[in-house]
Amino acid sequence: MSPRLSYPDSRPGEVVDVYGATPVADPYRWMEDLESPEVAAWVAAQNAVTRAHLDRLPHRASLVGRLTGLWDYSRTSVPVIESGTLFYSRNTGLQRQAPVYMRHAIGAGPVMVLDPNALSPDGSISLARYAPSPDATLLAYACAKGGADWETVRIRDLATGGDRDDEVNWVRFSELSWTRDSRGFFYSRYPEPPSHKVLEAALSGQAIFYHRVGTPQSEDELIYQRLDQPTWIVNGTVTENGRYLLIRTYRGADNNNQLHYLALGDRSRLAGDIVPVVETGDAEYSPIGACGSRIYLRCDKDAPNRRVIAVDLENPDPAAWKVVVPEQPHAIEHAALAGGRLIVHYLEDVRSRLRVFGLDGNAEGDLALPGVGTVSTLEGRADTPGVWFGFSSPLVPGTVYQYDHEAQRLAPFEPPVAPIDAGQYETRALFARSKDGTRVPFFLTARKGIALDGSHPTMLYGYGGFSISVLPAYRSDVPAWLELGGIFVTVNLRGGAEYGESWHKAGYLDKKQNVFDDFIAVAEQLVRENYTQPSRLGMMGGSNGGLLVGAVMEQRPDLFAVAMPAVGVMDMLRYDRFTGGRLWATEYGSATDPAQFAYLIKYSPLHNLNAGTCYPATLVTTADHDDRVVPSHSFKFTAALQAAQGCDRPALIRVETQGSHGYRPTDKLIEEKADQWAFAAAHLGAATSAPVRASS
Repeated sequence: MSPRLSYPDSRPGEVVDVYGATPVADPYRWMEDLESPEVAAWVAAQNAVTRAHLDRLPHRASLVGRLTGLWDYSRTSVPVIESGTLFYSRNTGLQRQAPVYMRHAIGAGPVMVLDPNALSPDGSISLARYAPSPDATLLAYACAKGGADWETVRIRDLATGGDRDDEVNWVRFSELSWTRDSRGFFYSRYPEPPSHKVLEAALSGQAIFYHRVGTPQSEDELIYQRLDQPTWIVNGTVTENGRYLLIRTYRGADNNNQLHYLALGDRSRLAGDIVPVVETGDAEYSPIGACGSRIYLRCDKDAPNRRVIAVDLENPDPAAWKVVVPEQPHAIEHAALAGGRLIVHYLEDVRSRLRVFGLDGNAEGDLALPGVGTVSTLEGRADTPGVWFGFSSPLVPGTVYQYDHEAQRLAPFEPPVAPIDAGQYETRALFARSKDGTRVPFFLTARKGIALDGSHPTMLYGYGGFSISVLPAYRSDVPAWLELGGIFVTVNLRGGAEYGESWHKAGYLDKKQNVFDDFIAVAEQLVRENYTQPSRLGMMGGSNGGLLVGAVMEQRPDLFAVAMPAVGVMDMLRYDRFTGGRLWATEYGSATDPAQFAYLIKYSPLHNLNAGTCYPATLVTTADHDDRVVPSHSFKFTAALQAAQGCDRPALIRVETQGSHGYRPTDKLIEEKADQWAFAAAHLGAATSAPVRASS
């Protein structure tokens, strides 16, 4: 092993909290003050130690070059269509962000309408979202400093190319949804947070407003808020036909929601007359589309694999609801209404299948996909006989396709040129048995014909939470790992939605340990079948996946040699005191509840480090503008890990500047990925000779 690193001083304090009758020390509480000069100095000192270590790693420089080449291919988003005009983003390869283009028809030439790279010279201001007006003359777009969740919305005039004077602030967790007259849009915002606490203050009081183009935000009309439930999320979406504003209310970060509607008309004021459709909030009622007064919803009420139901808003009584597509043996992931049909995306052992149904529920067969892989971003319009979707697999870059029902033709849209020779590699769909006997799927990608001799450096990736499916899709950085002789594995853990809501509920609240057991079971199978061995096995994951990595490295430090938790939820006792953390209590529980404290304390990464234990070589990554999982989670965990580490394996933290929970401009993303893979390669024993590269 390399000599033990010398870390910057992490001053322990004397803070002790008492949960019921249980005292819990929190010596690094001072790191929660993100505006503190002491915290800033600690971050700078830690970054310096980390940078010195990473820059010495043998693969680091070559990985920057290789990843730059792997990123240098075009990436196009699924178009949004308004008034016959297509709006989409496209990155030519190495642009920091993807500009937005429009085409007046599929065969027309693209016209750039918004270049987010012009918003800031260093990419520190991100383009978060955009929404064209129904008449395709205006573009509402939201940007954020450092990619934070706080957004400012502006309006671009597509005829002149300039911005209007409109500016809408303190937007967060919001859609931008225009009225059909293109005179304004609905959005969700919070009250302005306290100064100097913008990135960490707990959120409360979100409300839906309507902004009329050309008026100041102070005149925006309040449409809906929940004064009785100030921590709930409220979002509004206008139906494609413009007749209704559908209002969804969430008490947490899961999919369960209440549903109300507001009938829209040519009134000078919009507020009032909000009608409830369902107020129980005990299931998902997610709008798919509308035809006349009938709306179609993806719903898991009494159907954990989800089904499609129809509700006539002129008679929204539940007794009148119609089941259009009944629950099937496989879970519905997405659905879209396109040209008078329902396109339903099913997952069959985590592989995508598209099936077509009439609006009466009559099955019309499958929509053939380009291969075995993953469908994403399924989009359609009720007035257009076609559907758009993204498709990829672990060895095929994401490609946008349009399927024309009338012509029965599937065609790619601005397809990329693959930057790798995928023929050298293969992906295997495999299963492991978890501790309780549950069958856990995983996908393993590696060079063809590898010998099962335990020699391969292997990286496991997982998430396992919030009903989010981890699908086998392309990642631009993974080929560089494969070229180093590595194996890359994605694990489909309970807590996700790969097998519907029952799969999710089997991995949340007091059942969270199942998620960790699933991950450990896959790791053990890889060792047992001689793909790898513990000294060559690593794991990575972000956000809830960072929590996964933190918990597993503590429960099984003997099984892994590398751990890379990114923007992780590491303090399970205090996560709900910051930003939108209270929304996650539906997934995790809260330490303020004695029964939930009892299981949270058992796996909280910050609270389960044992001094003198030899933990995996660890590279924690976070960002200074992460206002979803505040970076103090990672700061406190790193300080505690450095104090507890019982061997010479490093415990490092890398803090990105002007980055957030999920945003990095392309150049900074490449640098971060190079650091992570170089760290993994060095500490998992990847060959130091030049890799045999696939041709590009």
